[in-house]
Amino acid sequence: MAEVIERRRKQPRRAMYVLPSLFTAGNIAVGFYAILQSMQAVTTGDHNYFDRAALAIAFAMPFDALDGRIARMTNTASEFGKELDSLADVITFGVAPAILAYLWGFRMLPELGNLVFRQKVMDLGMFICFLFLICGASRLARFNITKDPQPQNPGRPDRKYFVGMPIPAAAGVVVSVVHCFNGSPVDNIWVALLWLTFVSFVGFLMVSRWRFWSGKEINLSHGRPFRLLILLTLAIVPIYLFHQYVLIALGLGYTVYGLFSRVSYGWMRRRASHAASN
Repeated sequence: MAEVIERRRKQPRRAMYVLPSLFTAGNIAVGFYAILQSMQAVTTGDHNYFDRAALAIAFAMPFDALDGRIARMTNTASEFGKELDSLADVITFGVAPAILAYLWGFRMLPELGNLVFRQKVMDLGMFICFLFLICGASRLARFNITKDPQPQNPGRPDRKYFVGMPIPAAAGVVVSVVHCFNGSPVDNIWVALLWLTFVSFVGFLMVSRWRFWSGKEINLSHGRPFRLLILLTLAIVPIYLFHQYVLIALGLGYTVYGLFSRVSYGWMRRRASHAASN
């Protein structure tokens, strides 16, 4: 009898299971808002709507990070919550940034010069942004079905890594570029081609097997609260004051980290094989 009572005390209340789902619902709501803002920018011609869409997607990233942590902290993780979280990520970090990338980078090109070439660039941009969405959805599916995945370029054993760039980070890279330019859309066809290449590369990083640092080895619950408060303050203040430059620096820095880790691993492996053959 005592064991049954103790087991019931340890089990979380049913209402606690709703808490992580509320953060996931907030994630979906922000993604839906970002899609509406992107469409509103095309309808009105006001580029501020693009900037709002980019900031909304960036704002959704804490929601995505918190729902899983809260579920683990409250012992309310469930299969329903995992599936809902994946669907939310597809909407907020897949559909919303793909629409934003297309409308901001291609749809607003001025009708000047070679209109046939402009239309072909727009069509190719639509296809590439669709591929970005497919890569993000495939990245989530692979993450959900793979247990203990190992990257092609293993890192330090005391650190945990993602295999491929996670979809929130990929969306963050895209929206950081939009926000850096205050939402002002691309008005040069050659810049649009550069944007097309960039979006393609970010999509490839999601489906690659390159390592990206996850930061999951950081345990916030066992840290010193005062030190953690100072670190959060030092991080929030520059983001608030210089958000345009800090966000793009974080996004591009994370992208370059994945590229550098893959290149350096290949270089060290070739060097080791060359030394062994000699």
